[in-house]
Amino acid sequence: MATPVVTKTAWKLQEIVAHASNVSSLVLGKASGRLLATGGDDCRVNLWSINKPNCIMSLTGHTSPVESVRLNTPEELIVAGSQSGSIRVWDLEAAKILRTLMGHKANICSLDFHPYGEFVASGSQDTNIKLWDIRRKGCVFRYRGHSQAVRCLRFSPDGKWLASAADDHTVKLWDLTAGKMMSEFPGHTGPVNVVEFHPNEYLLASGSSDRTIRFWDLEKFQVVSCIEGEPGPVSVLFNPDGCCLYSGCQDSLRVYGWEPERCFDVVLVNWGKVADLAICNDQLIGVAFSQSNVSSYVVDLTRVTRTGTVARDPVQDHRPLAQPLPNPSAPLRRIYERPSTTCSKPQRVKQNSESERRSPSSEDDRDERESRAEIQNAEDYNEIFQPKNSISRTPPRRSEPFPAPPEDDAATAKEAAKPSPAMDVQFPVPNLEVLPRPPVVASTPAPKAEPAIIPATRNEPIGLKASDFLPAVKIPQQAELVDEDAMSQIRKGHDTMCVVLTSRHKNLDTVRAVWTMGDIKTSVDSAVAINDLSVVVDLLNIVNQKASLWKLDLCTTVLPQIEKLLQSKYESYVQTGCTSLKLILQRFLPLITDMLAAPPSVGVDISREERLHKCRLCYKQLKSISGLVKSKSGLSGRHGSTFRELHLLMASLD
Repeated sequence: MATPVVTKTAWKLQEIVAHASNVSSLVLGKASGRLLATGGDDCRVNLWSINKPNCIMSLTGHTSPVESVRLNTPEELIVAGSQSGSIRVWDLEAAKILRTLMGHKANICSLDFHPYGEFVASGSQDTNIKLWDIRRKGCVFRYRGHSQAVRCLRFSPDGKWLASAADDHTVKLWDLTAGKMMSEFPGHTGPVNVVEFHPNEYLLASGSSDRTIRFWDLEKFQVVSCIEGEPGPVSVLFNPDGCCLYSGCQDSLRVYGWEPERCFDVVLVNWGKVADLAICNDQLIGVAFSQSNVSSYVVDLTRVTRTGTVARDPVQDHRPLAQPLPNPSAPLRRIYERPSTTCSKPQRVKQNSESERRSPSSEDDRDERESRAEIQNAEDYNEIFQPKNSISRTPPRRSEPFPAPPEDDAATAKEAAKPSPAMDVQFPVPNLEVLPRPPVVASTPAPKAEPAIIPATRNEPIGLKASDFLPAVKIPQQAELVDEDAMSQIRKGHDTMCVVLTSRHKNLDTVRAVWTMGDIKTSVDSAVAINDLSVVVDLLNIVNQKASLWKLDLCTTVLPQIEKLLQSKYESYVQTGCTSLKLILQRFLPLITDMLAAPPSVGVDISREERLHKCRLCYKQLKSISGLVKSKSGLSGRHGSTFRELHLLMASLD
């Protein structure tokens, strides 16, 4: 009797080189879960079919890096926003540019298609939200209310509302027909990264860098529940039937319920910082990017615990899944009233004056002539976007699920067995060490050099090569390595690393002891005196989480260290420095400028003189840092966006 094969719950499906430069944004098609769009610093938008190595189509026209991309529900249109604030819409089936929309003054951070009408919403670093009519080629309405960059936009399933999440720690709900804000949800204490509507009920979920996910009742306009300790969700997605919420976290997928809040399951997935999620055929597809590479992952949802469901037994896979059980204690909410057909027009939205709407111009026409859709793979393009009849589209709505590879133990047992001739080469099993073909792109990227900035999240140390740990072998017959030799090679740098980590631990203990006995200023002074930037970074990461700890005299000590961090080659150091500098600018720059502009006081005021001296010192240090920030504001990608935001905050120093 054959032993049943135990398959994996989560596995890596594929890794491709998506662009000749860094990838800056990506999105999955939610209807099929098989179409992937990527935007890069090379100003292109590339289309891919999941688990196929070659690019289907490359869309050009943008003149600055693409910061945000979004596919519409039927996966026939794609919209992309750039660093310069321009927006372009392409028709994928016709393979041509459809619209060029201009109006934002800064980076496009978020985009979303209306579920039924030909409308697009865009959120920018200029704090504005705009609603565009693709047919009329103009801005229908502008929504103002956020004070910082708008990071995420989502239309409600019935198309009547728009939810927005921003760096100002708030979530806002907008009424499209009335053209005004319905409610503001101010519960988060950090930038809100993502927001998502429940597919059926009047319920909204929001995830923030304050490590919480909040659920909002859209009838009572109040918080339903709050899940704390969430490790910074980057992407969230409700199950299609609304029974649970999937949260893509660092290297894991978490399954949550609300009323009451609880975690049903945690699945370890080594995807790093996942960028988007989609569900198809009881499989969750997750995609992540690092530099120019994009990786796709699969989680088998039949083996994941959800509310009212039981994970399927991998040995007895013939049993049907248990149906979700209703929860009688859960409060009943209103259900979205969707149009009877997707062809129905949405309700008329309130429009701005004629001066707000932008009419077609010769400049726009020229931009559209310069935009192109280059078909890189005609076979895949015809298969996906040019079907033989209008009813059946590929990727189909019910495509075949990706086959799960066996668990490591099962793969080891079968390693010596001859592979079956019927094995599908399009789905390589990672454990069998079948190397996928490198993707074919339009322009061959330059050889991969060691990056100037070392990423904060990476799968292996920079510059590490497996061959460095093995002795040189000239004759193939002598390739076997004795265990003792291998261990001696691996341990070469072990003692040195232990000394470094022991020293760092000792320094942190010293700073912690000073913190418990004194104040925050004294502990920061001791960290600076140690002359180890890693200790300063560890301390600032704690202080940055609580803005109330910041005082003016603390700024005088920290600002010189921030200048060093901004010039570091480590991405994590640069991120910490930018976060600290942003806090200082938001809390103390108005005070500093007011103090320096105020007339001298009459008489002797010791406390005012001390405060004035600190303000002058901070102003001098900020002027020194402003030149560095300005020089780095021209960078592309996430770092350039952060430095441009800091440059805008420091404009009053000039």
